[in-house]
Parts: sequence; C-alpha cells; structure tokens
Amino acid sequence: MRGGGMWSMTVLLCGVWALSLLYGEMFAFWFPSLSSSWPHSSPPMNGVEYPGGYVKVAVLADPQLMDRTSHNFGPKSLVLQIAQFYTDLFMRRAFLASVSPMKPDVILFLGDYFDGGTFLSDEEWQESLSRLRHIFELNSLERSVNAPVYHLPGNHDIGYAAFNCHRPEVIRRYEKEFGRRNYQFTLGEIDFIAIDAQTLDGHQQGNLTSETWNFIKNVDKDSSSRPRVLLTHIPLYRPDWTSCGPHRTSPIINQRVSRAASDGEILYQNYISEETTNKLLESIKPVLILSGHDHDQCTVTHMSTYGPVREHTLGTISWQQGNWYPSFMLLSASNHTINVSGQEDAVLTQLCFLPVQLFIYLWYLFLFVMTLLLALLRPTNGFRFSCRVGDYMGYIRSVICSNIFSGSAKEKNEDENCEYEMVWDAEGSMHLIKKALKSPTTCSTDKGTVERQVPVFLLGNAVMRATAKKQILQEIDVSMPLDVNINVGPDTMSKLAPRSNKSKTKIAIRRVVRLLRVLTVVAAVNLPLYMMLLFKDWIEK
Repeated sequence: MRGGGMWSMTVLLCGVWALSLLYGEMFAFWFPSLSSSWPHSSPPMNGVEYPGGYVKVAVLADPQLMDRTSHNFGPKSLVLQIAQFYTDLFMRRAFLASVSPMKPDVILFLGDYFDGGTFLSDEEWQESLSRLRHIFELNSLERSVNAPVYHLPGNHDIGYAAFNCHRPEVIRRYEKEFGRRNYQFTLGEIDFIAIDAQTLDGHQQGNLTSETWNFIKNVDKDSSSRPRVLLTHIPLYRPDWTSCGPHRTSPIINQRVSRAASDGEILYQNYISEETTNKLLESIKPVLILSGHDHDQCTVTHMSTYGPVREHTLGTISWQQGNWYPSFMLLSASNHTINVSGQEDAVLTQLCFLPVQLFIYLWYLFLFVMTLLLALLRPTNGFRFSCRVGDYMGYIRSVICSNIFSGSAKEKNEDENCEYEMVWDAEGSMHLIKKALKSPTTCSTDKGTVERQVPVFLLGNAVMRATAKKQILQEIDVSMPLDVNINVGPDTMSKLAPRSNKSKTKIAIRRVVRLLRVLTVVAAVNLPLYMMLLFKDWIEK
C-alpha cells in the first residue's frame, strides 16, 4: 500500500472507532430521556388531555448487584471484579443519563438490590450497599428533601418465609438500612401500599407473616377514598401461559412453588398463590399493581369483585440479569382529587427502554475484526488495477512477438544466420529489422542443446534487447504467470524460484508491520477517549 493510502485508511478507522465509542459509551444513554416523556405530558390519546398537576415517580426494579454468589466466581477474582464494574457502570450511566434528566420527584425501588443479599456476611453486605449507593446516588438523594426514595424488600434481600424465620438478623439488617417492610405513603392524591410479599404465603402463626397480614387488615379498615397503588416484589397469581403483552422478550414463566420438607414453609415461588392474590385484591382494592421479580416486562389484568385491575411487572434495570432489554418506568400520580369514575386516569405509566449493552459490545467485536481484515488483506500496492493490467498486456505482447520470430526462422532457412530486432514507432506499429546473427547463445541440458531466446520488452519507443540487465529478469519472475510457456532453462528456473519465495515472505512481513502500525495509531487515538468515557460517569458527581 502506498503511504497515502495506508494513512487514509488509518484515519478512516480512527474516525469510525471514535464515533462508535462515543455512541456506545455516551450517546446511547441519552436517547431514553430524549425520546421519552412523562405520561401526563405526552400527546393526548383518544382526545383525552391531562392537567399538569402530577407527581413524577421513576420506578426501578431488580438491580441485583453481582457478588460472589452470582456465577460461582472467587470473592476477589479478577473476572468477578471486571463483571461487577461493567454491570455497575451500565446502571450508573442509565440512572445519571436516562433517569435523572427526567427530573423525577420521587424514586421508587421494587426490591432485589443484591444478588446474594441473604447469604452475604455483614462486611460483604456493607460493601454491596456502598456500591448501590454509588450507582444510584442515594447519598445525595436522601439529603435532598425534594426527591425522596422509597424501597421495597425482595426475595434476594431477605429471603422467603422458610429462610427469614430462621435468620432474623437478615431482616434486622435490611430494616436498619431501608426501613420498614410494610408501609404506606401518599404522593399527590394517590396512596401507595408497600408490602413484604415474601411472607404472604408463610404460616399464619409465623411472626413475619402475621405482621404483614395485620398491616393489610389495617389498610382495609382505612376509609380513605383516595386511589391506591399496590407495590409488591413478587407478582400476583396468573394462570399458566398467560400472555404478557408486546414488550416481553423472554419465554413466559409459569407458577412454581417450592416448600421446605421440614416445616412446609416457602423456599421459592414465582407468583403469589391464587388464594392470597384474591385476598389482597379484596382488601386493598388497588387501581394499579406494580411488581418486579420476573426480570422481564409483563402486563396482565386481574379480575376482582369491584372490576378489572391492571398489573405491570417491571423488567430489571441491569443488563446482566437475563434480559437483553433493561428498562425503567415513568409514573405520574395525580395531584388533584379524583372522583370514583376517573380513578383510571389517576395513575399514568410509561415504560422506557435502556440501550442493549450486548449489541454495543458485539458491534465493538465486529469493528475490531474488520480493522484486522482491512489492515491485513488490503493489497500491498493498493487498488491500482490499471498499472497491473498494463504490466500483463506488455508481457503478452512480447510473447506474441517472440512466437512470430520463432516461426519465421523455421520457414526460411536463409534466416537461420540472422536475427530480428523489433522496433515500435510513435503510432504503436511494430517493425522487424533483420540483422546478421553474431553468436547465438545456447545452454546445455540433458536432452541436448537448446537455444535460449529472451523476449524483447519494450517501454514506449525505447528498445530493450536480449542483453537486458539482471534486475529486469528478477522483475519478470515476480510478475509473470507461472503457466506461460517460455524457453527458459531449468537452471534459470531453479535460481528464480527462491527469489519468488523471498518476495512472498517480504510481502507477508510488510503486511504484519502495516497491521501493527494501523493498530498502534487507532489505539493511540481511541484508547484515551475510551478511558475518559469509561470513568467520567463513574466518579462521584
């Protein structure tokens, strides 16, 4: 490749890499906030316009921070630390660049903060808690009275009834940091009812289960007429193979319940039991249900005695929890008094999807492979086909002329002692000039004496005779096709073959050197950019 062509390709690759890094590490996280809006400020649908008096709530589910229990990695292994860093970085970028620019009034978490929360030691749990606070800026949010944060316990935080009844210290640890497990709060004119769903299907005589049901009974006795939103980490019961709507990408998960052999307490469940679901609906009478746990989006409608109730199961905000399409929800809670007939418009929701991190990394991999192929396989002399075609045409012309000369010598015996010189005029016409043969050049072989005839090559109007320099023969050896029959002795071929092999080796070496040069320049330009983008969101604001 000529110097200019190599640098042009290198500059092009540097530009493509820079744009890819800027998009994958920054611009992609701007799009959710730029393309989304709060549901009460969206363009009216079906002719319905909503007033501006709404409390804006950002809902996040299942961050489930990776730890030593996630993939059986060592507690301090390099692989685990790299996976933790890139997973945490994605969620921090999503929160800072996608959620925060929406300027929510309230942040609501639906549980499962840590992957192995129930199995971590106090020291490991505190370390994970510090990561959680850093990712979602909880320290600054809690200091701000204008942006309160509400939490909900998940099964990865406190476990199910079979676990937490034997490990009360896990419950105390959670409540000390995040507050009560069952509580009620009001945003605008909407009551939000948060319950510990992990204890609902436990034995009624258990302290934690009875505590949760006592709270539900008190809510049932409340005579408030405000619309209610039920918050539960575990989704309510749904029949097997119930459709989850257009936003789900993973297979439908059916009900699965595991109980301990010793006391029959719940070890695991995908959904709350059907009986418990009916009791909740009748006691709380919500207009909307928000849940997590499933890690993928699912929208279903439950039928109750007072009418249909919609449930949104929100997908995880992490890209490492089995969902390629992480998401969060924007919820608008009415700040005005709502009559009974308008309760459906009291709470409006909008699902927002985050960048697909896997696709971004696959694009990086594809771009890296293309960089290698372009640097290695592009012809050494570039794509100058006209020069190569001209070389072959000149060679074919010389072979034809050589054959003409050979035929004339056979037909006329009087020409045996003569030689012909080919001369080309300015118009491109060839003329043969007869000259007396001085001393024919012969070479001896096993089969006899063979006359060596060297083709005459022409450059423009200049004549190159059989006494051409050795350098020209070397160039002929490299550029001449191997299947052309010329009168060259075996001794000459044995000398030219190593030269061809050496030429191929030189070409391979030049290509490797060129590859290293291209990679060095591309890395020198883009690695600092990547490192800057990598850490600009990670440092404390």
